[in-house]
Amino acid sequence: MTENPTPERPNIRHVASLAGVSHMTVSRVLNNHPNIKPDTRQRVLAVIEELNFRPNSAARALATQRNRRIGVLVEASSAYGPSTTLRGIELAAGLADYSVTSVSLHSERNGDTQAAVDQLTGQGIDALCIIAPRSSSLSALRELNPGVPVLAIKADNDANFLTTSLDQQQGAMLAVDHLAELGHRDILHLSGPLDWLDARARERAFHTRSRDWKLRERPIVVGDWSADFAYDYAISLKRRPDFTAIFSANDEMALGLVHGFASRGIGVPEEVSIVGFDDVPLAAHFLPPLTTVRQDLRQLGSKVVGALISAAEGREVPKRTKLPVELVVRESTAAPRRTS
Repeated sequence: MTENPTPERPNIRHVASLAGVSHMTVSRVLNNHPNIKPDTRQRVLAVIEELNFRPNSAARALATQRNRRIGVLVEASSAYGPSTTLRGIELAAGLADYSVTSVSLHSERNGDTQAAVDQLTGQGIDALCIIAPRSSSLSALRELNPGVPVLAIKADNDANFLTTSLDQQQGAMLAVDHLAELGHRDILHLSGPLDWLDARARERAFHTRSRDWKLRERPIVVGDWSADFAYDYAISLKRRPDFTAIFSANDEMALGLVHGFASRGIGVPEEVSIVGFDDVPLAAHFLPPLTTVRQDLRQLGSKVVGALISAAEGREVPKRTKLPVELVVRESTAAPRRTS
């Protein structure tokens, strides 16, 4: 007695034959292409369900001429913002059946940027994202031609790239408004490194809003994003601060400020109110709990993936997308103490 041969696994051409369409139509249905008639889409989906068809990724790549892979260049990959944004991109890409390959960029030199882009394009990426870019690294990238759609996570328009960002200007203005409404008229800004585009956007918005409120003008302090820098700054002040509040460009530096002032017996918010930026998971557990600007970095990742997939598939994509942020008020801010 002869054994029955193993049943052939259904493929895209089986689906096409039973649905009465071409295999390219099946491929378009699988990739959610918009230009498919509803009844055709429904017929193809019904056959897919009937055959329990699961598309092979290699076959799908062959049919669509795409590898369903997004490349990411990420600077400061260990920092909260870039690392959380990358995770959001990975999660959103996985839901869309795309994979993500990331490369950390440690230098803005053209040769290093070229090597990073070559590493990604060599793996057959369909689109490229740049996370937490500095102006210097973007300048280096503009001289290259990756040959795929490129999106930069930055607040301003860019003639060369798509851009998606959380609204950095809105976040800084919310911070200044909150402090000014409490009665503060002398606010120090502890910025991030000003070659970082997000730091520059927050710094500019701080100055704009401070002028709107007619606050005292004072030089900013340029930090390096780290709690250590902010701690050292706080303990280095020769006198008790003459400003009444600080807008810190990220939560890590805000934590360093709180620690440094506590070491000197300077109360937060009794003597100095502090607002951070990011709303890191531990911000609610600082002592005192930190007032900060919350960024939904996972939503940002989802928007980035949607834009890159649309661009890779030849669909129209907005040149610029900006997402809102929100202020979370906790216990590190209060009205300034009156002096006689």
